[in-house]
Amino acid sequence: MKRLAWIMLLACSTAASGQSAGDSGDKQKILALEHAWDQALSGSDIKALSAIFDSSLIYIDDDGALLTKSAYLSRLRQTGGHVQQIVTEEMDVQVFGATAVVVGTYRERGVQRGKSYTRRGRFMDTWVLTGKNWICVASSATPILH
Repeated sequence: MKRLAWIMLLACSTAASGQSAGDSGDKQKILALEHAWDQALSGSDIKALSAIFDSSLIYIDDDGALLTKSAYLSRLRQTGGHVQQIVTEEMDVQVFGATAVVVGTYRERGVQRGKSYTRRGRFMDTWVLTGKNWICVASSATPILH
């Protein structure tokens, strides 16, 4: 938990060196936040997830549900954190001023309704620089079916 908080703090803070949005430093911060998201999801850390998301988050789950931040976090609480492990396989970050879009793939393993599952998906997350912090404002996940 301390490690996750430290990663998030490091990722969110903008260095005093005058980095501008769009440089590799911002991309690294966003990638660190994406990895912190995976760790928080695997550890059922609702508090850490809440810190990553903007209060106006729009989330489209892999089942097609359109969720607000509170609905997404509530769903995770109700399912008892069924995700045991989530690993991002690849990510690409594109920064457009104070907005960044991350596209990637992930592999997830967990238990749902008493049954083990493994799934693979593609995601797209939109991040906005607010002050000195990057925060996720929109996210969607789509299953990759084989």
